[in-house]
Amino acid sequence: MSPQQVKELLLTKFEEKDVQVDGEGAKFHVTIQSEHFKGLMPVKRQQLVYGCLTEQIASGDVHAVTMSLSTHS
Repeated sequence: MSPQQVKELLLTKFEEKDVQVDGEGAKFHVTIQSEHFKGLMPVKRQQLVYGCLTEQIASGDVHAVTMSLSTHS
């Protein structure tokens, strides 16, 4: 998968301006700054992101995802 394809999947939940994706092959780094994370513990934030990528992780198209997740300052 390409970073753009991963980003398109994340855009089902998050806004364009909030999402950045880097990486190649099946390994990606995702940076999201969103109000969706307000009041959520880190694990719950990660679960929101993983929820957008469930099928791709199961198929092996996405193997590793590192995340930087925060709310707007």
